[in-house]
Amino acid sequence: MMIKWGIIGCGRIAHRFMQGLNDVADTQLVSSWSRRSSTVNAFVAHHGGLACSSIDELLASDIDAVYIATLPDSHAAYSIAALKAGKHVLCEKPATVNLSELDEVLEVVKSTGLLFMEGMKPPFYPLYTRLKEYLATDPIGPAGYVRAGSAVADCPPDHPNYNLDLVGGSLMGIGIYEAFLAIDWLGELQDIQTMGRFGETGIDMFAIFQTMHKGGYSQLYAGFDLHGKGDALIAGPLGHVTIHKNWWNPARATIDYLDGRSVEINEPFTAGGLNYEIIHFCDLIRSGATESPIIPHQMSRQMIDMIDRARAQIGLKYPLEK
Repeated sequence: MMIKWGIIGCGRIAHRFMQGLNDVADTQLVSSWSRRSSTVNAFVAHHGGLACSSIDELLASDIDAVYIATLPDSHAAYSIAALKAGKHVLCEKPATVNLSELDEVLEVVKSTGLLFMEGMKPPFYPLYTRLKEYLATDPIGPAGYVRAGSAVADCPPDHPNYNLDLVGGSLMGIGIYEAFLAIDWLGELQDIQTMGRFGETGIDMFAIFQTMHKGGYSQLYAGFDLHGKGDALIAGPLGHVTIHKNWWNPARATIDYLDGRSVEINEPFTAGGLNYEIIHFCDLIRSGATESPIIPHQMSRQMIDMIDRARAQIGLKYPLEK
């Protein structure tokens, strides 16, 4: 079954999506749309397909699914529009601005019976999959502590990450990855403590948050004015795992055991890495699923709830929020 795609938003991440899509069999880019006509025209000139003049034109085109590659301020509105038009939705992270918005999207998912998945890429990489498979037979015991983070000090000053109106900031841009890692290994969030530093544009330039979960504790950070390492540590009673930088595009991990053994796992990724989540999403469409067992709707709810609570503690509210 051929899966025909439309893309909403034609920026950097959309180009990376196409790098992955071109590596996935039985898929086709049919149409694209962006808020800026020059952007979509350039995108289509490079990747092919139809350049649409409006989102309505895109949603009326012959497509099965849409990939939403816009900035977070518009994720909910475009997801709802696409679902109501009968299209499956793969939405770039974070899925929405806050939990309230996400629940609105999930109500539409429920009423339409269509597939909706947040594009949280790390668990689909071969390294992450192989690591979990290996630990199932040679465990470190139940994970009780996660430490992860990234600070990117070379983001250009005109980047949307600095734009408060477009839902920028380190927690939304980077911290959402750390939220995934903590929840994936430690379970549902129970408590959180957050500190943050603001920049001139009103977004959080650096945030550090520690969390308590059903399974243990995490210490996480995200920022735009320091240069952070970008690795991750997962500790259990029998050993610990280091996912080497950049852990959200994982290719190498080291497992150090309490008995002195050390195991290296190397799994390079291909085609930019988004091909793995695309394969998973297309398989879900073909099976008639409405959510992913790897990034289920409840996982997305827990991730954005963590960021909501972190933002509330440092006093970060976006203009579009009521």
